[in-house]
Amino acid sequence: MKKIKEITKGKAKSMFTTENDDYLVMHFSDDTSAFDGKKKEALLGKGAVNNQFNAFIMDHLEQNGVETHLIEVIDATDSLVYKLEMFPIECVIRNRASGSICKRLGTEDGLILENPLFEFFLKDDDLGDPLINDEHIISFEWADSNQIQEMKKQTYLVNEILSKLFLDSGLILVDFKVEFGVYKDKILLADEFTPDGCRLWDVNTLKKMDKDRFRQGLGDVVESYHQVAERLGMNIET
Repeated sequence: MKKIKEITKGKAKSMFTTENDDYLVMHFSDDTSAFDGKKKEALLGKGAVNNQFNAFIMDHLEQNGVETHLIEVIDATDSLVYKLEMFPIECVIRNRASGSICKRLGTEDGLILENPLFEFFLKDDDLGDPLINDEHIISFEWADSNQIQEMKKQTYLVNEILSKLFLDSGLILVDFKVEFGVYKDKILLADEFTPDGCRLWDVNTLKKMDKDRFRQGLGDVVESYHQVAERLGMNIET
């Protein structure tokens, strides 16, 4: 499926139209950013590892009852996906406290949460992706109550499936964010699931194996992504 026209360009991905109005091509670039785009850098090979990592995770979720927008991998950096009407919302689950919640609540980094903590955020970099709740979503008509409950249900299921997958590979799924959209009246998991959008720590050393290596200037970002992929049994093509 050929790319025709770029319709969105994000911090690390672009979406292109195709000859089929129902399909888009999702292109992963080497661009990397943090702190709402204030820190930027191109990391050679990141687009390829993220595209294939995402496909592996989406396939695993599909096999375990989560419907996604992924259709197929086209090449090292491109995938074919369904064109969705996206909710302007990020769904976050935290199994341990880290990142923004520690700043927000003064919580100890790495604190194990007795139960997974779910949060909604408005997807808006200019506003700093503010924390929102169900009532905000309904009041501003970003989604209805049934859609809210479905997004929560699916996000918790993703957490259950992937926490086990990563733990079996010697990794802790600390937290993650996912997004959803609607395709022909059905809510599908959309966007991506890569080390760019989650926190993964080594189960023994608590070494960070995710985008925090870029945020915190720890180095070896792409190398760490490859190490995670290898632990999952993936063979990344460059």
